[in-house]
Amino acid sequence: MEHLLWQITGSILFSFLGLAVLLVAYYIVEKLTPENTWKEIVENKNVALAIVFGAFIIGIAIIISGAIHG
Repeated sequence: MEHLLWQITGSILFSFLGLAVLLVAYYIVEKLTPENTWKEIVENKNVALAIVFGAFIIGIAIIISGAIHG
């Protein structure tokens, strides 16, 4: 039972770590782009930019998952 608790705790910890790294990566890209991407996607309904950022988030998530999983 104790082993299971350690596994669950590790999974939760690495999940939060992965989300933190994903948010930092998004923040870096947001600072590198000339426009406010979130405003452009939500207010101006820029579908092309939404697709690009969706692909970016999926790609970074796959990289983070691979790095955490080993």
